[in-house]
Amino acid sequence: MDSVQLYYLFVESERNPEEDPLLLWLTGGPGCSGFSGLVFEVGPLMFDYAKSSRESGKLPSLKLNPFSWTKVASMIFLDAPVGTGFSYATNPEAYGVTDTLAAAHNYEFLRKWLMSNPKFQKNPLYIAGDSYSGIILPILVKNISDGNESGEDIPGGRMNLKGYILGNPVTDLFVDENWRIPFYHKLALIPDQLYQATQTNCKGQYINVDSTNASCLLNLEIVSQCVKDLAEAQILEPNCFSDNNLKGPNKAFGWDGSSILTHHKPTRWCRFYNYVFSYIWANNGQVQTALHVRKGTKMEWKRCNRSLSYTYDVTSTVPYHKYLTTKDYQVLIYSGDHDSLIPYISTNAWIKSLNLSLKRDWFPWYVGQQVGGYALQYKNEQNYSLVYATVKGGGHTAPEYRPEECLAMISKWLAGFTI
Repeated sequence: MDSVQLYYLFVESERNPEEDPLLLWLTGGPGCSGFSGLVFEVGPLMFDYAKSSRESGKLPSLKLNPFSWTKVASMIFLDAPVGTGFSYATNPEAYGVTDTLAAAHNYEFLRKWLMSNPKFQKNPLYIAGDSYSGIILPILVKNISDGNESGEDIPGGRMNLKGYILGNPVTDLFVDENWRIPFYHKLALIPDQLYQATQTNCKGQYINVDSTNASCLLNLEIVSQCVKDLAEAQILEPNCFSDNNLKGPNKAFGWDGSSILTHHKPTRWCRFYNYVFSYIWANNGQVQTALHVRKGTKMEWKRCNRSLSYTYDVTSTVPYHKYLTTKDYQVLIYSGDHDSLIPYISTNAWIKSLNLSLKRDWFPWYVGQQVGGYALQYKNEQNYSLVYATVKGGGHTAPEYRPEECLAMISKWLAGFTI
């Protein structure tokens, strides 16, 4: 671990940092920078697009985010795993990382951070993140839980871990993707007849299909043609990848937008086009100096580093969630209900597999007088509690698309309300 240097940004709560919760935020990917989570999702700053230019040499303007989660919590935005954002290794071999090793690095980082910042050791601690952090985060929470029980977490006491928060989480690399076909049907993207034929011919298994199952493969090809021009992260938004001047990768768990730097402006508004500002800003020398980035140790900053030397050694974190249900933790899991990458019905299904007692069935939650989404509340005998919420109109991930609703959701939940 000594050769792994994980970069982070810390923002104190705007309300009462002495008592408000402390959140460690893990952005997905794997390989997406914590700065992306800060400036595009839940942090206190956002780009002022109206006052910013994409021209070379002009630094984009920032403004305050009125819906930042730092309104109610202090937050650590971590560049992890190593090779992400401004994080680096002094030993080239240390760049080879796995899911379990990434969680171990995060655990060691948090231990050292709390030892260096002892005034936050008493604050309620939550581990939070979204997308691919759905794989890393439950492993990390188990590491913390086990460390607390063994007395090895931090000198003088335990980490004050109260629970965890996951948004649009990758949970099972096979099951999540398999639920996309039912999701397409629920949202009227494929017709009843095609869905029923696909379900019958594929026997409910739409991934790694037997090459001899011609009927299933034909059905899946037709389904693919129906949805190929949709924006996967939020099906109601424009799909900029259908533009001739923006051909590029549109892979699972998001696209970093870096190749826009070498293309012309798209013919229509594109959410991904906003990401170009992060490249201009984070790669500016003065900015890196202000952010205390160590000189001479970092390659060019990328919002999401897709060239990590990474081994996926955990295919499902459902067993970790099941283990954690035996602990005294409070858990919030939420999904943008228009995210087709990790469909809400997939997340809802594995939560049901935990066999928790249902305390409150499907009910609307509100922002002002408007429905912000729907929720379920679970519990068990160990004083464990889990709230699962959908965010109406949310995509992958929900706070980027519905910031006001997500701030209301997290504020209520951290205050002890269902949501």
